Amino acid sequence: MDESAAASPPRSATGRMAAWVTDAAAGSLTLGARPVPVPRADEVLVRVEACGVCRTDLHVIDQELPVHRPGVIPGHQVVGIVVDAGARVSQLARGDRVGIAWLRRTCGSCRWCREGRENLCPSSSYTGWDADGGFAQFTTVPEAFAYALPADADAARTAPLLCAGIIGYRALSRTGLPPGGRLGIYGFGSSAHITAQLARAAGAQIYAMSRAEQDRTLARQLGAVFVGDATAEPPDPLDAAIVFAPAGELVPVALRAVTRGGTVVLAGIHMSDIPAMDYTEELFYERDLRTVTANTRADGAALLRLARNLDVGPTVTGYSFARAGEAVSALRDGRASGSLVIVM
Repeated sequence: MDESAAASPPRSATGRMAAWVTDAAAGSLTLGARPVPVPRADEVLVRVEACGVCRTDLHVIDQELPVHRPGVIPGHQVVGIVVDAGARVSQLARGDRVGIAWLRRTCGSCRWCREGRENLCPSSSYTGWDADGGFAQFTTVPEAFAYALPADADAARTAPLLCAGIIGYRALSRTGLPPGGRLGIYGFGSSAHITAQLARAAGAQIYAMSRAEQDRTLARQLGAVFVGDATAEPPDPLDAAIVFAPAGELVPVALRAVTRGGTVVLAGIHMSDIPAMDYTEELFYERDLRTVTANTRADGAALLRLARNLDVGPTVTGYSFARAGEAVSALRDGRASGSLVIVM
């Protein structure tokens, strides 16, 4: 849906705010000043408390995803406080704590929206890609796509749940992992380490493969029964696997590791080229290869309930707003484990 389609409310915050903005040059992020955004009639204005740094933000900044909005403010794992609202907002009020995720708008009328698969809506738009996101002091979100959060929610620990957690939850759901099954995880970053906790809470055994030693250390701390480098062969056949790393060469590796009838799910929005595969060794015996595309609001609501009930949460490294560029560089260079969060 075109972001300009909703009418503007009569009044909102005025003045300017600090924001990290993408540049025309790939890989560049600049701290500058922007006008405080004015929420449209169906939107709320949110004062940002914390914003997770996601690999998708990195894909936007590095232009591995096509540029949708030049000079966009990245960030789509946002926790903040509602400070103003448009004329048609009815459920949220000033002072409410909310979460903002990747999915920002859908048309609500296409076949996929009507079937409850709004993540596949051809007219969908996204926070921090099509519209300015949370690497700023303020941002906006349509009320219908905001997640109401408890007043006592820890902003820094909640922020990564809003993409890393949601996408991991959807990926895990699409594996069809049997109770007590063996789950392979390729790449053990922000989403993977949250997903591992969800899977373990359901009785799964975790086999973690990652190139970074700090990620392998975290996997051991979270109870993985096997930890190896990115291309390591697990000692047991896997019932399912999730590839979180944006590395196409890991797809045939994961397919060879799953048993007959197993499923491999690709959880990323971007991936390098997948090499040619051998049909017998990597696809035969009814191995399934599936992808994840964004999320539905139902996914987000379910994940947030589970995380709270099971006390599932990320291992967080916090960065001040002034150091947001350092956080992005740390993610790009693979120098940090767990989830990176900008804390206002």
